[in-house]
Amino acid sequence: MKKSERPLPYAVDAAAREIGRHLARWRKLQRLTAQQLAERAGVSRSTVSKLENGDSSVGFDVALRVCRALGVLQRLEDALDPLDTDLGRARADERLPQRVRP
Repeated sequence: MKKSERPLPYAVDAAAREIGRHLARWRKLQRLTAQQLAERAGVSRSTVSKLENGDSSVGFDVALRVCRALGVLQRLEDALDPLDTDLGRARADERLPQRVRP
């Protein structure tokens, strides 16, 4: 079995579906059709549909393009900022390793 053929963990699959629902809501709040969003993001309408339906095979770059087209890319960046967490702030002064090895 190839690495790409492994079943997704439930949490990852559930997150993909929830993120897809959020992106669909953002699109609808902005009164955009899926086709309009696809054109703004430079992807196909079917790709937008896959993303909104939680298809985790959609490329990361595509998800970022759609977030940019919806105006929520900065929100995503901010949500992932480790310095906005207690752990990140506690270790902010430490020199992080270039690699983490087992």
